[in-house]
Amino acid sequence: MSDPQPSLIADIEPEPKVNPPGGYRVLARTYRPQRFSELIGQEALVRTLSNAMRTGRIAHAFLLTGIRGVGKTTTARIIARALNCIGPDGKGGPTPEPCGVCENCRAIAEGRHIDIIEMDAATHTGIDDIREIVDSVRYAPTSARYKVYIIDEVHMLSEKAFNGLLKTLEEPPPQTLFIFATTEVRKVPITVLSRCQRFDLRRIEADVLARYFKTIAEREKIEIDDPALALICRAAEGSARDGLSLLDQAIALGGGDSAITIEQVQDMLGLADRMRVLDLYEQIMRGQIKEALGSLSDLYDRGSEPEAVVQDLLEISHWLTRLKVAGDQDDVGASAWDADRGRAMASGLSLGALSRAWQMLLKGLDDLRIAPSPLLAAEMLIIRLAHAADLPTPEQLLRGGTGGVPPQAGPGPRLVHEPPAKAEPPTEGAPHAKAEPPAEVASPAEIAPPAEAAPPAEVTPPAEPEPPIEATPPPQINGHAPKVDRPPAAGSFEEVVKLFKQRKKPLLYGWLHGRARLVRFAEGLIELEKGDLMLSERRQEIAALLKEWTGKPWQIVESDEQGEPCLTEQEALAKERRLAELSDDPRLKPVLDTFPGAQIIDVKPANPHMGDNTEQTMEQR
Repeated sequence: MSDPQPSLIADIEPEPKVNPPGGYRVLARTYRPQRFSELIGQEALVRTLSNAMRTGRIAHAFLLTGIRGVGKTTTARIIARALNCIGPDGKGGPTPEPCGVCENCRAIAEGRHIDIIEMDAATHTGIDDIREIVDSVRYAPTSARYKVYIIDEVHMLSEKAFNGLLKTLEEPPPQTLFIFATTEVRKVPITVLSRCQRFDLRRIEADVLARYFKTIAEREKIEIDDPALALICRAAEGSARDGLSLLDQAIALGGGDSAITIEQVQDMLGLADRMRVLDLYEQIMRGQIKEALGSLSDLYDRGSEPEAVVQDLLEISHWLTRLKVAGDQDDVGASAWDADRGRAMASGLSLGALSRAWQMLLKGLDDLRIAPSPLLAAEMLIIRLAHAADLPTPEQLLRGGTGGVPPQAGPGPRLVHEPPAKAEPPTEGAPHAKAEPPAEVASPAEIAPPAEAAPPAEVTPPAEPEPPIEATPPPQINGHAPKVDRPPAAGSFEEVVKLFKQRKKPLLYGWLHGRARLVRFAEGLIELEKGDLMLSERRQEIAALLKEWTGKPWQIVESDEQGEPCLTEQEALAKERRLAELSDDPRLKPVLDTFPGAQIIDVKPANPHMGDNTEQTMEQR
């Protein structure tokens, strides 16, 4: 069982403060971790590597991946120091806590050890650079226990460079170690990944960063307010190096004479206008278009880019939605906004309104990036959002009935700060065509007892029936009555199938005519034999087309009963019957005798308008 780790914050040991000549050593370099116990937010990596050092199970290749500033290169240097540390007495072995005073530790920390080779793959990307590494690998370490190759941003290597490294990476010489660091692990070939032990360095949590920065500020004797520190942690986005750079900048801004306040950090980060953006969001959700456009113009005049304003509006939508669905959250970013005001806004907005605003802002952000004028695109986006604030929510539409008119006259998701009035349930049997506004109720003093019973004023006796209006014939054009569009005939399954041929739907016509087996037909209902995949996939489409053509709703139903033969089979059987009848016709016998071997192939009427009365046709001939 491994020993418990020391505190990740209390044991910070800064490097010796030896400023370069004429320069200042920034906090990110001054407080760079020198041993595993100083790494923050990477407990799994620290535990794994520490146990590997103690047990001697050290791999020959490591791959460290993660966002910028979480400690990839720092971890690689700590591994190199831990493997080559010999202790103050010169007799120590690999240890997770390098001493920092032996020659190897000091040389590695200063970047001058001959056996620790660091290479930036963003600069040295070719196969020639890898050949130099492969050629030098064959030589044993000069003074260190392990020869360590640290390749930063390894994903920048070319394909040939990766291929040239594979064999050496798979079977390196003894006492040789490769450590790769990258922010784009997906660009690293799988053949390289399979030869390495991979460690994913995660983003450092905000509360860990806050405690870490607080400790550094105390050691630097700098006073900083907790809200200001929280803003820096939020802007760091999980990166210790980014946060230390911002803290360095905030210290320079404050001058060291007084405590660093949240207002100073807001000005430094460009967040001074965030309250104005919150005002803009509230104006949008209230439907105040003129005020919202004025706020956008004011933000633009103060130097805010339209894209940054829309991104802040997106962030506000997300923040309010989280407040709406999850309540108070320990979110470090919430200190950038007014939490009390945010809770009031979240309670006055529906979840549907917030979701709609998010979707419209997300789509508007894409339009903003391709628009010739981002300001004009942002104004149009705000107009759309403010107009959408007047639209009723789906819940209001449902309460208003199927007619789609909400019961209240106010806007739908518009921001309110008072509880909404309780909607009255609809009366059973009441019509849903239109919601009338409630009539004014008279006061008790205005209500007088009636002198005598009288019929209500609104009840009127039925009027006498008017005489029927004679039908007026349609006006004639050039002596002819105008053509009236009538729905096509669909009184039988054959007529329905013929519609698909007339309306240029060859695929559906071919299937209905050649494969569909009718079970039952009625007006508005076609029941077909189940089992055809085409029926399952296209019956909704067939019903929709028939409704469009005939003006009546249709149902296409699958049935387990056996259906009739399809129309193609029925026509073939009918043709065979007609041919059999004609073959015995005495009037055709002389013709068949005159031409031996002749066959009757088909029978067609001489005049299509006369139908299939073959006997009448032949008699006329």
